[in-house]
Amino acid sequence: MLKKIDHLGIAVKDLDAVRKFYTEFLELPDAGEEEVPEQKVRVAFFPVGETKIELLEPTSPESPIAKFLESKGEGIHHVSFAVDNITETLLKLKEKGIRLIDEVPRRGAHGAKIAFIHPKASSGVLIELCEHTEHEEA
Repeated sequence: MLKKIDHLGIAVKDLDAVRKFYTEFLELPDAGEEEVPEQKVRVAFFPVGETKIELLEPTSPESPIAKFLESKGEGIHHVSFAVDNITETLLKLKEKGIRLIDEVPRRGAHGAKIAFIHPKASSGVLIELCEHTEHEEA
């Protein structure tokens, strides 16, 4: 079902300021940024081996990331796992009684299909499932 850890999502207040830490001090390559209007967020990715660090900055006070920052401050927001077939994975989890935030995938960064498992199902950890299309392996 799960292929690998795709990325770790980190909520930040100022993407540009935090980017400097990852590129200049940790010397990670900057894979660019993207705004995801559906999620009200601006993201930047930094590859580390087979996984990535994803920085998430809210673009609206109504963004889930803005609400996370308000209640918890900056820090790890979610762990994302790559899957081959997100729809099938969601169906299997639902059949097993796992509480889902998304029963149907939505669009994420780089056109990936994403869905979240409720943190109450996983001891407080927000888990994202991510299915990349063939033409994008961000």
